[in-house]
This record gives sequence, structure tokens and C-alpha cells, in this order.
Amino acid sequence: MDQVLSDKLKNLGTTRTRNDRIVARWLWDSFVRHRLKFIGVAVILMVVEALMLGAFSYLVQPMFDQVFIEGEHARVYLVALAMAAVFFGRGVARLGHKALMVWQAESATADLQTMLLAHLTRLDQGFFKLNAPGVLIERVRGDSEALRRVFTGLITGLGRDGAAVIVLFGVALWTDWQWTLIALVAIPTLAVPLLAIQRLIRRRSRDARIAAAQSSNRLDEAFHGIATLQLTGTEAREVGRFREITRRYVSKATRAAIGQAAVPTVMDFGAAIGFALVLIYGGFQIIEGTRTVGQFMSFFTALGLLFDPMRRFTALTADWQAVLASLERTHALLQVQAKVTNPAPPHAPIPARDQTSVELRNVDFAYGSEPVLRDLSFTAPAGKTTAIVGPSGAGKTTVFGLLTRLADVDAGAVLVGGQDVRAMDLGALRGLFAVVSQDTALFDESIRDNILMGAEDVTEDALHAALVAAHVDDFLPLLSDGLDSLAGPRGSSLSGGQRQRVAIARALLRDAPVLLLDEATSALDAKSEAVVQDALEKLAKGRTTLVIAHRLSTVRNADQIIVMDRGTVVEQGTHEALLVQGGVYSRLHALQFKDGAQSTLS
Repeated sequence: MDQVLSDKLKNLGTTRTRNDRIVARWLWDSFVRHRLKFIGVAVILMVVEALMLGAFSYLVQPMFDQVFIEGEHARVYLVALAMAAVFFGRGVARLGHKALMVWQAESATADLQTMLLAHLTRLDQGFFKLNAPGVLIERVRGDSEALRRVFTGLITGLGRDGAAVIVLFGVALWTDWQWTLIALVAIPTLAVPLLAIQRLIRRRSRDARIAAAQSSNRLDEAFHGIATLQLTGTEAREVGRFREITRRYVSKATRAAIGQAAVPTVMDFGAAIGFALVLIYGGFQIIEGTRTVGQFMSFFTALGLLFDPMRRFTALTADWQAVLASLERTHALLQVQAKVTNPAPPHAPIPARDQTSVELRNVDFAYGSEPVLRDLSFTAPAGKTTAIVGPSGAGKTTVFGLLTRLADVDAGAVLVGGQDVRAMDLGALRGLFAVVSQDTALFDESIRDNILMGAEDVTEDALHAALVAAHVDDFLPLLSDGLDSLAGPRGSSLSGGQRQRVAIARALLRDAPVLLLDEATSALDAKSEAVVQDALEKLAKGRTTLVIAHRLSTVRNADQIIVMDRGTVVEQGTHEALLVQGGVYSRLHALQFKDGAQSTLS
């Protein structure tokens, strides 16, 4: 049993060491190697700073022996000028290397955050269903902060403190090698407790990063759902939940910080023993006249200055464990592979505008272990309007995700113009679709930017035509800066109907042959719905249109209606034909129009 446990621990240690090497190699190749010339200049300045410390400790001996004790007047000016030069040189060198390393730290951190965002935006929707926005924000912003510490802490520490230790140790040896060995006699005994502390720091730092991600996610949910919290009177409950999460974070972060602080504390214990032994041994030598006061003060100054960078230098191992805890999470995130990728050429041909029929053929799909679509088959003819209706959870919106390859089928095939979408160039495929959904995605940029969304070579005439067709021009005069007014976070400066009209204008400019409408009018009042519906009808002309709707009144004129339930097609036909059948659609219609009032299918 003990042998099995020993083997497991050995394998765990081997795996961790291998992972550490992989992370370190990635760190070097991606962020350090191409910055070496700047780091090199900074390290030279760090060495200069260390040399100034050594020069200071060395000058203490003539200051005491030749100036203070022997009273050599000529030495006063020389030692004073030398001391001034030392402090001036140290200050300039310190300023120079700090400026360089902060610059490199900030630029490297910005590069990593950009790299993470670029990687995440290429992942499929299944990943985002399993990883909340707040958690991902913390992974991008919080964990990447560790890279800044690599430059401002680890590299600076290795350069500055490493050089200081070497220089001051040399001065101490030059002054008296016996005193130096006595001062360092306790250091080897500290190795075991230091290794134990480092392992503790690694675990606690990793736990703290996980807790920080949970905290960020809770904040994200609270701010996005602030209206619901206020209307339901649950502000105190949400604050309590956040307080509990932050308590866990504080506990874990405190333990990690205590572990890091313990490393220099252990070094101080060794320094205390060394100082005491040197003071006893050297004190008797000075009393006996075999050593001078200046020698002892020079050594004591070098030793006093030595233990401070040595303590920091030793603490770097603890800092490295904390940094690795964050960087290994970041590196692991970058290793997540997108399930939806662009196929290797040659790609399937993109269908002509009048041949963009849509077909789902025996499609199965699940998010994780949860089935969503089961043997789903239907065809939407090119240039016609096909409505998809059914209760919530039937898989209607998932169909749109599979069409645009935000996710891929588990079985079966999705075809556009007779071509499997998985064989088409991904960018060209998505260029076939214009999407208007209930939850319109607007960004805190100008309305112009939100409409264009990267579209190039759009003339003012074309933009104006889209604004008119989408009825955006109706409300632009009400905004302070018209088309250049900011939409606000998530489009909060606009009403629901205005946001929908901006989305329709965006879709008009894309001029895509296939239009996907996902509950585009369900959240609007009657007046806004009429305006938006008119814009949608203009947008749908000449396009293959698929419409998801809960309100059946909005799809009664569709060329065909697909009725879905539990991930499969249960009925198919026109509005009139489905009513005559007296099946699921007929019952849904009767439910919505009971007593002459329309309700929303839920």
C-alpha cells in the first residue's frame, strides 16, 4: 500500500515537473525571447545598481579607519565624493531598469490578454455554455496578471538581487572569508522547510485564482441582472452570496500570501544566527586588535545589505510557484481546441444566391450529455419563408447554430444549396447568413459602427438606404449625435425596438442570401412590432428566410411551417393545412387565441 502511494506521488511529481517545463518553455518562446534586447539593457542597469551597493559597503572601511579614526583630512573629500557618486549612479540605474521592465511587463501582459481573447473568440458555442462570462473575464484579466509579475518580480529579482548577492558576497569574502562562512553557516539547514512552503504556495495560489474567477462571475451576473434583483427585492441575498464567495477568496489568498511571506521569514532566522555568530567571533578579534573597526563595519554593511537581496532572491522561488499557478491555467486555456474549425481546402463551392436551400438530414446534437436534437430532418426551399415553431426547449435556436456552424452536428448533416456546411470555407459559409435575434448584440460604440460591423466600402447612399428600410432614420433625429451617438453598454441607450431596427439595418447591409430571424419581434410592444415587422418583410424579399417564432400570428403567411417538439419534427405544412390537421400546431394556435386574445407560446 505504501509503495502504491509512493508511486502515485512520484508520478504526480513527474507530471507536475513536465507541465512546469512546458509552461516555462511557452513563456520563454511567446513573451520573453523577442524582448531580450530590452531585458538585457535592464539587466546591465541592475548589475550597475548592485555594483553601487558593493562600492558603498567597500567605502565604509576607509570612511571609518582613515577618516573617522585616523583623521586623514584629505580623505574626507575623496570619500564624500565617492559616496555621492555611488548614490547618484545607483539612483539612475534603478530608474532606468524599472522603467524598462515596467514597459516590457505591461506590453507582454497586453499581448497575452489579446492572445486569450483572440483564442476564445474562435471557440464554439458549446465552450461558452460551460464557461460563464465572469469566469472567462477573470481568466483573461486576472490570471494574465501573473505575466506582469514575471517581468517586474522574477526577472527583475533575478537580475537585480542576483547581481547584488554576487557583488556583496564578493565584498564580504574580500574583507574576511572566515566571517563570511560563519555568517552563512545556518543557510543549508533552511532548504527542507523552504521546499515544503513552496509546495503549499502552489496549491493555495491555484485555489485563490479559482475563487477569484467565481467572484468575477458573481459580479457579472449581479450587474447583468440588476433590474431583476431590484424588482424581486433580492439585493441582500445576492450581496450575501457574493460575500460568501469573497470570504472563500480572502481565506485562500491569505494563506497563499502567508506562504510567500514565510519564505523571507525563514531566511531571517538564518540571518539572525549568522549575524550573532559573526558579532561574537569578530568582536573578540577587534578587541584583540587583529581586525580593525573599519573592516568589521565594511563587512557588516556588506552582510547587512547581502541578506536583504538574498531574502528576496530566495522568495523568488515562492513567487514562481504563485505565478505558475496562474500561468498554467492560462496555458491550459490556450490549449482548448475549437470543435468547429475551417476545413482543409479544397472547399465545397458556395451556392448561388437563388440556390440557397437549407436542409437538415437526420441530425442528432447534444450539449455535453444533454440531447437537444434527435434525428431531425426538414428542408427550407430557396427564396421561400420557413417558420419553425414549438415549445421552449424544442431545439429551434440550436438549428440556427448548426446552420452557421457555431456548433457541429453529432450525427447527420446540415446542407446549404446541397453542400455540407462542414465542407465549406467557414468565413464564406457565415457570409451566406444575416441574423436578427430577440437579444440583439450591440456594443458600446456609435450606432454607425454597430450597423457596419466591419463591412467595408459601404457608400453613404447604401447606408442611408438601409437606415430608411429598417426605420432607423425615424429615431436618429432624437439622438444628440445622430448616427454617431453611442449605443451604450449592450445597447442600453436605445429602446428594444430601436435596437432591433439597428440589427435589421446591419442585416440589410450584409445583403446575405439567407435570413435567420430568431424571435425578432417577441419582446416589442405593438407599435414597435409593427415598425420592425415592416422592416423585416422588406429584408426577407428575395431571400431564403427561416423564422423562429413563439407568436404564431407572425408566421401565418410563411410558405411552410415546421413544428418541433423535443428536438424533432412532429408536423409540417402551411398555416391552413396545419389547422385542418388538428394536431400540435392546431392546439397551440387554439391556446394562443383563446377568447380572442393572443398569448405567447412558452
